[in-house]
Amino acid sequence: MHALLKVTLKLARLVLLAWLIVCAALYLWQRKLLYFPAPALLANASNTLMLDVGDARLQLSTRPASGPGAVLYFGGNAEDASQTLPLLAAAFPDQAIYLQHYRGYGGSTGEPSEAALVGDALKTFDWLHTRHASITVIGRSLGSGVAVQLAAQRPVTRLVLVTPYDSVQNVAQQQFPWLPVSWLLQDKYESWRYASRISAPVSVLLASDDQVIARGRSLALIAAFGRQSVRVHTLAHTDHNSISDAADYAQLLALP
Repeated sequence: MHALLKVTLKLARLVLLAWLIVCAALYLWQRKLLYFPAPALLANASNTLMLDVGDARLQLSTRPASGPGAVLYFGGNAEDASQTLPLLAAAFPDQAIYLQHYRGYGGSTGEPSEAALVGDALKTFDWLHTRHASITVIGRSLGSGVAVQLAAQRPVTRLVLVTPYDSVQNVAQQQFPWLPVSWLLQDKYESWRYASRISAPVSVLLASDDQVIARGRSLALIAAFGRQSVRVHTLAHTDHNSISDAADYAQLLALP
């Protein structure tokens, strides 16, 4: 019995050590696991704008248009935003299009973090608002967290969220219930905290078979708005990555 107890305690110590190593690795490398910078494949002088935000220079993929209307887009954590430019240009033919490349993505300088990305979004919106009176903000996946915080602090005309979540913390905790995610995670993107502050009309596009953002996480965010003006559209036979391939995706993005 004594020998068995010693073996059990030794195994317990090894398990604890392994758990602590995993926790330490997650804490140290978490931003490498959350952000996957992509180069801008369609960048050229005619559709690229560089915006100085003080401690970084941000690349925006653009489609200029005269008039008061503009669309500001925030993409996913591994998305080359420039690849979405043709789709948005077709969906919003009469509006100027601006797709932000996060810090470290495309031609943007700096390192990504929640504070940096949200701060950049606010500065970009303020710059755009001097040129366009009406701005529709679109956030997809990771970008939905940026878009929600922006819309809670600025007078956006309309907010569109694609495969959104209530918080990155809740998504991670659901995927890794054996880790103390709330203690370790630095960039929590708690969209649920900001949802009730948004006065603009909101549309939410969900994938019917999303394997990345659980349906419950999206529904929790929708509930956090606490009002009836949220339009929810579920695109059949799509997943987290293929939702933009749906035939009615562009139409729903532009639906007033």
